[in-house]
Amino acid sequence: MHITYYGHSCFGAEINGKHLLFDPFISPNELAKDIDIDAIKADFILISHGHEDHVADAVSIAKRTGATVISNYEIITWFGSQGVENGHPMNHGGDKEFDFGKVKYVNAVHSSVLPDGTYGGNPGGFVLQTSEGNFYYAGDTALTYDMKLIGEYENISFAILPIGNNFTMGIDDAVKAVEFLKPKKVVPCHYNTFPIIEQDANQFADKVKDSEVIIMNPGDMISL
Repeated sequence: MHITYYGHSCFGAEINGKHLLFDPFISPNELAKDIDIDAIKADFILISHGHEDHVADAVSIAKRTGATVISNYEIITWFGSQGVENGHPMNHGGDKEFDFGKVKYVNAVHSSVLPDGTYGGNPGGFVLQTSEGNFYYAGDTALTYDMKLIGEYENISFAILPIGNNFTMGIDDAVKAVEFLKPKKVVPCHYNTFPIIEQDANQFADKVKDSEVIIMNPGDMISL
């Protein structure tokens, strides 16, 4: 499994020969100015919620690549209205088998509205079960006790968690989330993009116990 970080909360994952893209917010992000979005491959685009800083490039990438967008029902309906032809709607607690593995849409405590003001349904995160490892992409969320259930029911190889505070979990709550989830590795995201969410990821790494923290910069790729 190869994981590429495109900045903010946007990640690419190559799994079983398929390219997945999470929450593409690249072209408006100054920290990702060296990323060529036209070179990004996507067979599937997973959208956690409707905020601009998670969907800014999603429509253009979906149209260019023909990717299937996976999200909640309301967001998939909105993408259809934007001319995106391939979408798979989900809702909380449900899972679906795709050719790269199984996706489960799980709770997130946040809000959700599309860039034009359209209701974006309830926000969520994703648990992916694949032959190359299981992982949890939290999306934007507060700390929740649901994370403890994920840690108990899933063998999480790695987790992608927000640490930016103000709009999501901060460092201390993200540390508690790691304790709940018990992942082998954890990648922090959703920080330093804007002044209001500036955080020192090294402080997060110093506080996490029993899991390896991998701090990534935009453009970095790791193999797991």
